Amino acid sequence: MGMYHQIKVGQETITPIDWEMSPDLTFGTYESWGGRERVRNNDEMVYYFFIDDWGEEPKLCLMERAVKHAKVLAEVKAPKGMIEDCVNTHGRVALFERSYPINSNIRDWLIDNVLDGGNEDLIVPLLSDSEIEYMGESLPVFKNLEALKNVAPLPSEASIINDEDIAGLIKKWGFFDGEHNPQGRFENDFAAFRGDVIVDRKTGLMWQRGGIDIMSQRSMQRTIQDLNRNGLAGFNDWRQPTMEEAMSLMDPVENEKGVFLNPCFSKEQPFIFVAAQRKPGGYWFVDYKQGRAFWSSGTIPGGFGRLVRKV
Repeated sequence: MGMYHQIKVGQETITPIDWEMSPDLTFGTYESWGGRERVRNNDEMVYYFFIDDWGEEPKLCLMERAVKHAKVLAEVKAPKGMIEDCVNTHGRVALFERSYPINSNIRDWLIDNVLDGGNEDLIVPLLSDSEIEYMGESLPVFKNLEALKNVAPLPSEASIINDEDIAGLIKKWGFFDGEHNPQGRFENDFAAFRGDVIVDRKTGLMWQRGGIDIMSQRSMQRTIQDLNRNGLAGFNDWRQPTMEEAMSLMDPVENEKGVFLNPCFSKEQPFIFVAAQRKPGGYWFVDYKQGRAFWSSGTIPGGFGRLVRKV
């Protein structure tokens, strides 16, 4: 079949298509840095087709993937029955796994009908992510000496969390989690502070609106040390949040940016490290893209960072 097929999306020609890449391989390639050959160049792009089954009907999409971002470039109007057949071979069973690799029938259809100068009417370009990110409505301004009352006393020390304990932890504080507590809702009270940080007056915590790009836990710790040395927003005590602190930001409704967060936070840190290890092994993360807490292997996993400090 060859690797060097191309597809025209709007005015841009995309090539080559990686027929071996799939949603389940991206974690090992870009996030955990294990399994498939690790991608080291931040500018290296990989393009692949996949089935998006998160909506009412599954659809065939073209993905642009790199170390620092994942962007759906286009939807391809493939025959509905062909897409359904592909989904049915994978099974609709995994709550948090609704992106599937294509099969050989879809690959052959793409080559015969869409790629290499095929029918451009079958390609629907999607909006570019290069636009300025919407950060929500204006927040009230937080004054540094403002007194905070009735602050929720969330744990602030690193911890070890067993699998059987995570559901109870989430329910104790009423956090939303799509798997463990779908009816949960933690009420925040956000206010703007100087620089690119905000304060939650409900918890007495100061947060980055954005955060740190994906990297290993070891590199993350070095980056945090550098930020504190330079005084991020004028402070030198930034740290990774605990599980409870990170889950307190989880919104029960997916916002227009596709994450379960107040829109005052950036979408560019879809899942973050938290200061919690898993027993018997691994690291805990909070995933704002899929609305849940989860753990991953401790063999050099990769994650984003959103730092916190107490006011």
